[in-house]
Amino acid sequence: MVPIMLKIAYAPLYHHPLPDGHRFPMAKYSLLPEQLVHEGTCDEANFFAPGLLSEAQILRTHQASYWEKLKHQQLSRREERRTGFPLSPALVERERTINQGTIEIARYALQYGVAMNIAGGTHHAYTDHGEGFCLLNDMAIAAHWLLDEGLARQILLVDLDVHQGNGSAQIMEKEERVFTFSMHGAKNYPLKKEKSDLDVALPDGCDDATYLKQLRETLPALLDQVAPDFIFFQSGVDVLAGDKLGRLGMSLDGCRQRDEIVLKACRQNDIPVAISMGGGYSRSLAQIINAHAQTFRLAQEIWF
Repeated sequence: MVPIMLKIAYAPLYHHPLPDGHRFPMAKYSLLPEQLVHEGTCDEANFFAPGLLSEAQILRTHQASYWEKLKHQQLSRREERRTGFPLSPALVERERTINQGTIEIARYALQYGVAMNIAGGTHHAYTDHGEGFCLLNDMAIAAHWLLDEGLARQILLVDLDVHQGNGSAQIMEKEERVFTFSMHGAKNYPLKKEKSDLDVALPDGCDDATYLKQLRETLPALLDQVAPDFIFFQSGVDVLAGDKLGRLGMSLDGCRQRDEIVLKACRQNDIPVAISMGGGYSRSLAQIINAHAQTFRLAQEIWF
């Protein structure tokens, strides 16, 4: 019998050369598990290696023409640049593994209340193209899986990355069983925003007090309005002051309080939550790791 514990999907980094600009942010995916084990928040038993996402599951969410381009390495140079990554078979395989990880943590969240993905949060992937370091949309794919399996009736996607979840909004535009909530920087990427079910756009430099007040006013009302029986949480830490791709002004403690608000609301309302890590591009790698680690620490404290 599997013990009751925090389950964390971890897809090891693929061995593929990346341009210098990509190596720094990618390093967090291997360093974060090491930090969580080192500090005693987790041990090796918490982590599991996801399988490979099936083509059928990909095609449930993404257009066949787009998947064929990915699978056969046929993106145009413009399409490849739009993703932000040099395309390779290893990259596509890792993306499939990450996305399967979010399906699997959704399954664990139904069992234990919460589960987490060391990666994921690929909210810029549309049905027909990838952009912004996202090829396949893990939360949309996992939401479709839950609905198709009859494991959820109404899903709330809470996206608190600094960038709007434009791909998620587009994919779920006509799906009434998935409510998309994005709280993001008003003037940040993407330049052209999609229409989520609820968008809260924040001004540049938004501080802890302003951000947390807005979240405390918005989330409880959403839980009453949507009445979700499952939540996906995109917990990007690019909301921090000084983030290279963010424009807000939050502190580490403010980011921790943000996560605490979401996780305690899930726990108190007995709503399973699957957490994908999302973005984080501070100039200090140690700050990125600590900010993400806070989310895992809170999950352990609140549920286990």
